[in-house]
Amino acid sequence: MALISKKKLPFKINLQLRKYLIKYGREITMPLQYTDLLRFESSINLYDKFGNDTLWQTVFYPHSDIDFVYEGLKKIYADLRTDGDEKVIKHLNVDRVDLCTYGNTQPFRIRIVNKMNDNFDYFYVKRADSSRIYGMELEHLLSPNRMSYLTFEDTVVEEHIIGIPGDLFFKQLPSYEEVNYRRLAKEFVKFNERCFVKLLGDMHSSNFIIDITPDFEEVFYRIRAIDFDQQSYEGKRSVYMPQYFKQNYPLVEIGMKYMTSESVQQYQIEERSLIAGRLRVEQQRMYELMSVMARDEIASVDNTESLKKELARWYQSDRFLKCKTMGEIVWASLEQVLIH
Repeated sequence: MALISKKKLPFKINLQLRKYLIKYGREITMPLQYTDLLRFESSINLYDKFGNDTLWQTVFYPHSDIDFVYEGLKKIYADLRTDGDEKVIKHLNVDRVDLCTYGNTQPFRIRIVNKMNDNFDYFYVKRADSSRIYGMELEHLLSPNRMSYLTFEDTVVEEHIIGIPGDLFFKQLPSYEEVNYRRLAKEFVKFNERCFVKLLGDMHSSNFIIDITPDFEEVFYRIRAIDFDQQSYEGKRSVYMPQYFKQNYPLVEIGMKYMTSESVQQYQIEERSLIAGRLRVEQQRMYELMSVMARDEIASVDNTESLKKELARWYQSDRFLKCKTMGEIVWASLEQVLIH
C-alpha cells in the first residue's frame, strides 16, 4: 500500500524555471493573481445536482471589486484558450467563482459561459508550485496528453481536464451496461507505467480522470492525471505506482481477472517505447527542462536519499546512487527507457 508521509509544502518558481516558462510561452502578464481572488466578502456551500455537499464554496465579491475580478478572469480565459484573442471576451460571462475548501492548495474554479450558445467551460486559478509545473511539463512532453496552463509570478492558471473522476467512475461501474474490461485494464497498466517513469506520485482515484471515447465498434479509455502536486517529492517508490493505492484496487482487480502477466509486461514495454520516442522528439526541450529541474530543490534530503536507494535496487543500477537532487533522479528514471 502506498502512503503519503506528510503534508507537502509548495516550492516557489525559481529564476531558471521562470526563464524556461517564458521561452516556451507559459509565462505571461495577467491582469490579476491568486491573491486578488481571496478578497471575497461572503460565500455559500456548493451542492451537486443530487443535493450533496461538494466541499466547494461559491464566493462573492464586493461591488467595488467585481468588475475588476470578472474582467480580469475573462482576459485570462482568453489567454488560456484563444492565445490572447480578446475579441471573444464580449461573448463571455463569469457565471461562478468557487473555492475548494479542502486539500493543500485551495484552488479557485471559474465557470465561464458563452452568451452566444450557453456553452460553459471551467478553468482554475492556483498558487504556483514548481513541483506542479514540472509535473505538468513532463505530462505535456512525455504522455499522449497536452497540458494547457499559464503562469504569472506566484499564480498558475490551468485548463479543466474533462473526464469522469476515478472515484466516481468506480462507484458507477456496476451501472454501466457495456465496459471493455480488458481495454480498461490495459490503460491502467500504461498509466501506471507513465507515472512511475516520470515519478508522478499520489495517483489515487481522486487525482485522475477516466476519459471514455466511443468508437463505431468499440469503446476506448484513457486515464489522465489531474493533480501534479506530488511530482517527485516522496521518498518511497510505491507512491509513484498507482497500483499500490487502495483506492485503485477496483482497477487492480480488473487487471488480475482479465490480463496475464505476459500481457502486462507487453503493455509496460509498449508504454516505455512510446515515452522513449517522445523523449527523442522533444530532446532539446527536455534537456532544458531537466537541466533546470536537476538544480532545483523540490524535495527534502531524506526523501531524495530514500528514493534513489529504492530505485537503484529496483533497476539494479548504481546510476541512481550518484544523484544529488530529486530532479537528477527523475532524469535517471527517464534514461532507463532509452537504454532498455
